[in-house]
Amino acid sequence: MLVAARSLLFQAGLGALTPVFALPLLAAWPLPFAVREGIARAWCRSVLGWLRITCGVHHRVQGLEHLPPRPAVILSKHESAWETIAFRTIFPAHLSWVVKRGLFRIPFYGWSLRALEEIGIDRGSARQALRQVVERGRAHLDSGRWVVIFPEGTRMPPGEMGRFAQGGASLAVAAGVPVVPVAVTSGHCWPRDDWRKYPGTITVRIGPTVDTQGSSPAEVNRRVRAWIETQMAEL
Repeated sequence: MLVAARSLLFQAGLGALTPVFALPLLAAWPLPFAVREGIARAWCRSVLGWLRITCGVHHRVQGLEHLPPRPAVILSKHESAWETIAFRTIFPAHLSWVVKRGLFRIPFYGWSLRALEEIGIDRGSARQALRQVVERGRAHLDSGRWVVIFPEGTRMPPGEMGRFAQGGASLAVAAGVPVVPVAVTSGHCWPRDDWRKYPGTITVRIGPTVDTQGSSPAEVNRRVRAWIETQMAEL
């Protein structure tokens, strides 16, 4: 009962916070990307702070020392919507996300994704989606932004791993940039099929970079998946 009440309080606060930050973000659309991302980061920090106060959800980050000095592709385990909020506060770089194009239609949140120039893809055509990821992802990397991709494509419950799509690895190979693998345990506190939020500490573990030079996308995916599976078993 207490978990449900606290979760409802969090949802109410989330609904109130989102337009408060989305409206300035939309107004800042003509301004440099750094300004818009700064507003987005402030929203993310506010949401995480409210989540901590209402639901007792904390997090810890391990492995920041592994981050390379130049833009890279982040391939992360995906268990919850939590990482779509938290990563913008964890990684010290300008981020771009590969998202479903349909999300752009969500009031305030989706409009903000469009203002942040996220990489929207059409999942109806796998070939077209792959081309969009590589073409638009390279442009973002060239502009100094990192690209975040969940290779499983959807949230997976704790203890399960989905099939890795080729998009993220193909982008990294085509652009000649390293891959940063990330393991995360968010599903225990913010389950994918449960609106309730459970108290606990989420671990985000960042691994050593995976060099893509001379490797195929399949080989890059194999190495990233093997590392993530090992870390998830430990966590």
